[in-house]
Amino acid sequence: MLDYVGRYTHRVAISNNRLLDIAEGKVSFCYKDYRHEAQQKTMTLQAEEFIRRFLLHVLPEGFQRIRYYGFLANPYRQQKLARCRDLLGTSQPEPAASKVNKDYRDRYEELTGSTLWQCPVCHQGRMLMIEILPRSPHRHLAPIKDTS
Repeated sequence: MLDYVGRYTHRVAISNNRLLDIAEGKVSFCYKDYRHEAQQKTMTLQAEEFIRRFLLHVLPEGFQRIRYYGFLANPYRQQKLARCRDLLGTSQPEPAASKVNKDYRDRYEELTGSTLWQCPVCHQGRMLMIEILPRSPHRHLAPIKDTS
């Protein structure tokens, strides 16, 4: 299972050993055709089209691709979870309206017993967000020091 999931979370869209030929502005590669008993087939595309398709699989920096499969796959998740509950003899859990409207800091305090509202240094007063500073486009610069 880890090998299957690992293919889609940490690797590139196509590995080098699947590339067969790059010549005259065209790229040839092998793939499995799952519509025909997973036969190995060869496809040749113009280089521009190959790059376009490859870049569809490249995520922005900081993102990680995860695929869900099995009974929790999106298309039939609700029906299959309902069937599992039926087989187990359990009922659909009631949505807790109070949790939906609570601030994440209040929910954190309920779960952990520590608060995000108090100052982490003096443990007095109430921490409130005043402003979110934009990330500097120049990451190599040292952060601005508080001189107050």
